[in-house]
Amino acid sequence: MIIGVPKEIKPDERRVSVLPHMVKSMVELGHKVIVQQGAGIGSGVEDSSYIKEGASIANCIENVYEESDLIIKVKEPMDSELNLIKDSQIIFTYFHFAADINLTKKFIKTNAIAIAYETVESPKGDLPLLTPMSEIAGRMSIQNGAKYLEGTFGGKGKLLSGVPGVEPATVTIIGAGVVGLNAAKLAAGLGAQVNVLDISMSRLRYLDDIMPANVITHHSNSYNLSKLLPKTDLLVGGVLVPGSAAPKIVSKKMLKTMKPGSVLVDVAVDQGGCIETTKPTTHHDPIYEVDGIIHYCVANMPGAVPKTSTTSLTNNTSSYILDLLNEDFKSGTIKNNSIKTGINIYKGNITHRGLADSFSLEYSELSSLLADS
Repeated sequence: MIIGVPKEIKPDERRVSVLPHMVKSMVELGHKVIVQQGAGIGSGVEDSSYIKEGASIANCIENVYEESDLIIKVKEPMDSELNLIKDSQIIFTYFHFAADINLTKKFIKTNAIAIAYETVESPKGDLPLLTPMSEIAGRMSIQNGAKYLEGTFGGKGKLLSGVPGVEPATVTIIGAGVVGLNAAKLAAGLGAQVNVLDISMSRLRYLDDIMPANVITHHSNSYNLSKLLPKTDLLVGGVLVPGSAAPKIVSKKMLKTMKPGSVLVDVAVDQGGCIETTKPTTHHDPIYEVDGIIHYCVANMPGAVPKTSTTSLTNNTSSYILDLLNEDFKSGTIKNNSIKTGINIYKGNITHRGLADSFSLEYSELSSLLADS
């Protein structure tokens, strides 16, 4: 198989999907790897490092797509890339289709195969390829939230940790999954007063057992949220429904109860956001205000720390990429169930129910499509 590694072109995206040691593994198995010139520069990887391990370097992105059977990326294809995708080509990346109906419809027209990192499930039912970036985004939500609470950026001018004689800031986190846990860990470590809400009592019990005393758990409902928001300095949205659009937990009306200069970081923006007023922003232009509340809704937060996030991502994707290379997509024989759970669109058909339901589009059983191949 010929594997292509294009340079990411999403604004302010510096991660790369494949590191040199992965090239070596693929080449040793008899595959060819084509890396676009400069693909790894943002993560501190020179072209020469790829060449040393057996990769070919392509001068332009068009050559990568034209020559490859499998494209491995970090973020969803931009419009200019969608025009390069070939019939039956396999694209392995973060897609987050449920946040973008236009991307979904355009990809369907390519008749290619979309395998989304974020919906790949392990035999245990967790999301091993979403987890590493959720860990980073959760921690960055506090790092960035603390910065934008500063008066310099229009925030309340409040230090997250407080100091002796001055109370700390209050952080409220919606969702106790991977994002929420990592946000709570960092906020608590800085000394903030931390509230975590979730609908899963078992998850709240787990956090209650492992978190320090400055982390308080709450069952997620509108009553508890309405009590917490007026006291909240930094609100973090970390709600996830795998493969589906995030539910809107906080309405614009509820948000108005927060004091001006408060900060909101919606990590769920990749899936449409869990706060009504959320809209995607970029690292270059990361914030906007609604009713005096500063919104930080960058859709590729881990892209700002590429050395950390590229290594963390590839630590987790490398084994799945090797598994993927063992599958026979031409005959429709896919044995690895984890790979199957990642297939969102298969040759013009939506094969993830959550995605289909998000836009009321037709759903097709992957097993039936494979049987007809």
